Amino acid sequence: MNERFGGWFPLILLAALAALTFWLDHVVQPPSGPASQAPRDEPDYIVDGLSAVRMDREGRVKHTLRARKMTHFPEDDLTLLEAPNFVTYGEGHAPVTVTSKQARMSGNGENVFFEKDVRVVRAPDGSRGELILETSFLHVIPEANIVQTDKPVTIRDATGFVTASGLELNSETRVLKLEGRVKGTFVTGKGRSER
Repeated sequence: MNERFGGWFPLILLAALAALTFWLDHVVQPPSGPASQAPRDEPDYIVDGLSAVRMDREGRVKHTLRARKMTHFPEDDLTLLEAPNFVTYGEGHAPVTVTSKQARMSGNGENVFFEKDVRVVRAPDGSRGELILETSFLHVIPEANIVQTDKPVTIRDATGFVTASGLELNSETRVLKLEGRVKGTFVTGKGRSER
């Protein structure tokens, strides 16, 4: 299982989510100018149909972000995204897409919470097929290089799947911890194998 899911996927996933956090922090900063006089518990700005692209120095697409709606609340410096779709591209790596029904991001970018129908997909790449992670909640802590959830999670590809009660992924140590009751089914040369 370590070879199948350990590899580069956790590192690429966390790097993509960390990049998303820092990029979102930059995107959601209010424009400079006179301070808004909106009540503190109401949004100071709303963006409908958000679509943003970040390029690298050579002009290649590095990240794309789309959201049905982005709302920023100045009182607690919280940004809400409806139907976020974040795709990260890396040279020599398959694109990784993160989608959910909504996401919340703290103003300082320390925490990003993807909520409701969270799906992380690594596209097929060479001999490796598509890899999909699904859960109802995913907490990203970029400074600590941590992605975690205490909700049920499923990781699957063409050769099998693993379910767990939660997970913690540390890209710095490249350790993926599956928590609680863990169950997996894999197709091997000898047939199906359950663990």
